Amino acid sequence: MASAQEAPPQDSETPSYPNADDDFHGIVVTAAGLDRLDILAGTDILAGTALQRNMDGQVGEIVADIPGVSASSFSPGASRPVLRGFSGERVKVLVDGIGAIDVSNTSADHAVSIDPLTADRIEVLRGPAVLLYGSQAIGGAVNIIDKRIPLRMPAEPVHFDAFAATATADELLTGGGSIDVPIGDQVVFHLDGSYRQTDDLQVPGFVLSDALRADLLADAAEEEEEGEFEEAAELREAANLSGFIPNSGTETWSVGGGLAWLGDGANFGASFGIYDTFYGVPTAPGAGHHHGEEGEEGAFEEEEGGDETVSIGLRQYRADVRGGVDLPGPFSEIRFRGGYSDYFHTEFEGDEVGTTFDVEGYEGRLEIVQREQRGWRGSTGFQYYHRDFEAVGAEAYIAPNVTDQFSSFTLQEFTFGGLGLEAALRYERTDVAADTLGIERGFDSYSGAIGLSNDPDAAMRYGVNLSRAERAPSAEELFSNGPHIATQQFEIGDPGLGTEVALGVEAFAAGKIGDVQLRLAAYHQWFDDFIYLSGTDEEEDELPVFVYQQDNVNWFGLEGQVIAPLATVGTFDLTGELGFDYVRARRDDTGETIPRLPPLSTYAALEASNGPWTGRVSARYVAEPEDLAEYETPTKSFTMLDASITWKPWSGNRNLAIILQGENLLDEDARRHASFTKAFVLLAGRNLKLSVRLSL
Repeated sequence: MASAQEAPPQDSETPSYPNADDDFHGIVVTAAGLDRLDILAGTDILAGTALQRNMDGQVGEIVADIPGVSASSFSPGASRPVLRGFSGERVKVLVDGIGAIDVSNTSADHAVSIDPLTADRIEVLRGPAVLLYGSQAIGGAVNIIDKRIPLRMPAEPVHFDAFAATATADELLTGGGSIDVPIGDQVVFHLDGSYRQTDDLQVPGFVLSDALRADLLADAAEEEEEGEFEEAAELREAANLSGFIPNSGTETWSVGGGLAWLGDGANFGASFGIYDTFYGVPTAPGAGHHHGEEGEEGAFEEEEGGDETVSIGLRQYRADVRGGVDLPGPFSEIRFRGGYSDYFHTEFEGDEVGTTFDVEGYEGRLEIVQREQRGWRGSTGFQYYHRDFEAVGAEAYIAPNVTDQFSSFTLQEFTFGGLGLEAALRYERTDVAADTLGIERGFDSYSGAIGLSNDPDAAMRYGVNLSRAERAPSAEELFSNGPHIATQQFEIGDPGLGTEVALGVEAFAAGKIGDVQLRLAAYHQWFDDFIYLSGTDEEEDELPVFVYQQDNVNWFGLEGQVIAPLATVGTFDLTGELGFDYVRARRDDTGETIPRLPPLSTYAALEASNGPWTGRVSARYVAEPEDLAEYETPTKSFTMLDASITWKPWSGNRNLAIILQGENLLDEDARRHASFTKAFVLLAGRNLKLSVRLSL
C-alpha cells in the first residue's frame, strides 16, 4: 500500500532516485514501513519536470524511456507499459496501490482508464515487487500517485496546480487543473479536471512497414493481371499511404473530487472521479472488424469505398477510500485502501455499435505496520479483489466471467552486523467462473522472496534477491474463443491451464558513489508452465488460429543507469546520463524466442543547468531484434534524438515550469517491436511541443 511522507532534508538517508524531482510537492511515496526494502530495488520515480517532459495521454508512453521499460504502442489512444519484456497479465497498472479495474489487460487496443494529467508522480517497480502488489505484477508494476484524496494540508488558503500543452505532430491541445482548499485545521477538499484532444498522428514516410507494403503491391499486381483494376488501385493507394496514420485521433476528459480528514494519529479520505475517452483504432488495410458468426458469408467484408472506421468510446466511474490509524505497542499503524470501478466501453464500427465491454469491480487492502525494534521492522496485510466481466457483440470472444481473489502477505526487514536481510511471503486464492460455459476454476498460489544486502544505511547498496512467484491464469487465458481483430488472430483459451511458477535471482547495485548516481541489475527467471499464445497452421474466420498453452521458459535481462556531474563550463553545470536495457526469453524445448520482446536499447543524455534554465539533449538507440519468434516479422533499428529547454523563473512556494521540446528531430521511422500494430502504427515524426506547469 502506497503512503506519503514529508520529503526529508538534503542530508537525509532516504535514497535519491534517478528522474525524481520534488521541487513542486514535498512528498516521497514509499511502501508502508518499508521505504528501503531492497525487494523494490528496481524503482524509478517520475515527478516534477521529468514527468512534465514525458507527459502523454497513456501511461505506457510516459514511462517508455526508462531503462527496462517499453510500451505496447497499439495506437496513440491505447498504450500499456511493458516491463522487462513482460506485458498484459504480468504487469499491473495501479492508482495509489490499487488496480485500475478496467479491461486494458484483456486486449492491446483497450486504453488504461487512468488520466496521467491527474498524476503527482509515477513509480515504476520491477523485479520481485510481485509480493507487494500481487501475482499479476510478476513482471512489475506502474503505480500512479494522484492527489484526489489529499495527502497533506496546504500551506495556502487555496492551493492551485495547472498544466497545459500543445504539440505539432498530432495537433495536441491539452490542459488540466486542480485546487486544494483547507477547511479548518484538519480537513482538505480537492477538485480537479482535465481535457486532451489530438488529431491523426503525423509520421515520416510511408505508414506501412516495408514488408506489408511489398505484400500489398504484389497483391495489386495480381489483381491487375486478372483485370481487377479498381481493386489494384485501392491496394496501391493503401500501400503508398504516407504522412499520417488515419483514424488515430483522441479526445479525453476527466473530472474528480476528494475530501480528507488529516487528524492527529489518524486520517481518512475518499474521492470520486469520471474518466472518459474516445479514440480511433487504426487497422491494417483490408482487415476491417468481424461481422457475423463463424461460417457466415460476409465475414470481414469491407464497406463500399474502403475499410470501416473502428473507434472506442470508454467511460469509467471510480470511487476510492484511504485511511490510517496510529497504534500503540508493537504495531505503529494500520492502513487501509479501497477502490470501486464501474467501467463501460463500446467498440464502434463506423457509426454502429459493434461490441460492448462492461466491468464492475472493487479491490481492498488492509496493512498493519510494525514498529521498528532492534533493527527489525515490517508489514503484514490482506487484499481482496473482485471483477465481474461481460462482453456483448460480434467480437465478444471472451465469455462472461467473475474473478475473486483473496491474498495475505508479509514483508519483513532485519538489520544485523552491517547487513540487511529482507524476507517476504504471499498467499493468493483465485476463483474464476464462467457460468455460460459451466466452468469454475480455483487456484492456490504461493510466492516468496529473500534478499541479502550490505549495510542498509550505506550510500551504495549491493545485494541479491531470490524469489519464487506463482500466478493463476486469467479469465482471458482460460475462456477466450473467437476472433480478436485487434491482434488479427483467432484466439482460443484453455480452461485446463494451471498456475505458472517463476524462480528468480536478481543481483543489483544501487545508490551513490560520491556525486554519481548508479543503478545496475541483472536478473534471471526460470518459468515452469509459462502461459503464452502460440501460433498454429490452422485458420478460422479468415484469421490464423492462436491457442493459449504452457511451456517452460528462461528469462534473462540486464539494465542500468548512471547519472554523473561532468563539469562546469562558464556558468553552466553539465550532467551526463547513460542507460541501457536488454532482455532475452526463450522456450526450453525449442530455444525459440518469446514474441514481441523489446530489443536492446541504449541512451545518452547531456544536461546543462544555470539557475532557472536547463537544457537537455538525449539520443536513444533501439536495435533490431536479434531473434524472431515464429510468425514474427523483423523491426528495423532506429535512433531518436530529442532536445528540450526548461525555464523556471520563480523560486520559493510559487512554481512555474515552461518546457519547449523537440522530439524525434531526425524524423526517424520508428516502430516498437512489442507492438501488435507495428506494421501500420509507428511513432510520431518530428514534433515540437510546448508545455507549462504552474503551482501556487
